[in-house]
Amino acid sequence: MPIGEHPLNEARSRDVLSEMLRDLRLDGVRYGRYDLHDGGSLNFAADAQQGLARFHHVAQGRVWLQVGGGEWQLLQSGDAVLLPQGSVHVLASEPSATAVCEGGLPRQALTEQLFVVQCGAPRVGAPGPMPETVVFSGQMRFNLDAMHPLRAMLPAIMHAGELAQRDPAVPALLDAMEREVHMERVGSCGILSRLADVLAASIIRGWVERVPEQPEGWMAALRCPRLGAVIAALHRHPERDWTVASMAALCGASRSSFAAAFVKFMGEPPAKYLTRLRMAEARRWMSDEGLRVSSAAQRLGYESEAAFSRAFKRVMGVAPSAARAKTPGRAAQA
Repeated sequence: MPIGEHPLNEARSRDVLSEMLRDLRLDGVRYGRYDLHDGGSLNFAADAQQGLARFHHVAQGRVWLQVGGGEWQLLQSGDAVLLPQGSVHVLASEPSATAVCEGGLPRQALTEQLFVVQCGAPRVGAPGPMPETVVFSGQMRFNLDAMHPLRAMLPAIMHAGELAQRDPAVPALLDAMEREVHMERVGSCGILSRLADVLAASIIRGWVERVPEQPEGWMAALRCPRLGAVIAALHRHPERDWTVASMAALCGASRSSFAAAFVKFMGEPPAKYLTRLRMAEARRWMSDEGLRVSSAAQRLGYESEAAFSRAFKRVMGVAPSAARAKTPGRAAQA
């Protein structure tokens, strides 16, 4: 039968999706606690510029959220949201409050891992300086490059509450985070950061499991056991000397039928997809690991650094040296 038109082996399909999600990780870059008093409103714009995801957990009170100039959403105590694209957004005590740039406010360091930002003024007559709203927040970095198909598919905002009825681990994680925020025990900052990382990954996994089936696209290809096995192998070992023939053999199809099915599902030939994947991986190696350009070229099997540099610039639009320059101070690897 043609690729993608045979009866779907659900177990193998789940295996491929699980394999693609197995190595998905969000590593916390920086964590903060935002105390919003009356009239407090924060504009978060840096995340989008830095390519970071943003996680918010309302530990106390309530807060209004606006993403990208859209509709205001009310978040109550215990709610958590993930903004995987790092979209520009506002957290406000009230929608009418005037937002200030989050990065421009003074920060009080509690530990090396956590800082506190005060925004707004305590309500007149309030008993003490306690804030009306406390939000625990984290900047997170995907271990997936921004060009990864999964990154591009994720929505601007994802709510943890939407998973609570499907995944019993989510309410438990939210409750544990709320306790850690309020108890302020020794080591709570480290525990909070780990809980946030796990919860963010759980939100993405739950979203992937609920994505409606589509006739084409990256997710549809993964759900096809034969084609999905090829895509998983490419992502697992982009450095291998892949050819259309070897991909077709793994798929169990002829070269022509495999190439046609790949273009139908993915919208581009397999060789072009593989090149983009390799360059995205090379950029991650150089920016996150500090790998030298020559080492990245060698790892991907290029005969010369010049050939690799030309391919990188053609796909990414910049020279490989620009990718390494984005991580000043990182120790270079051989």
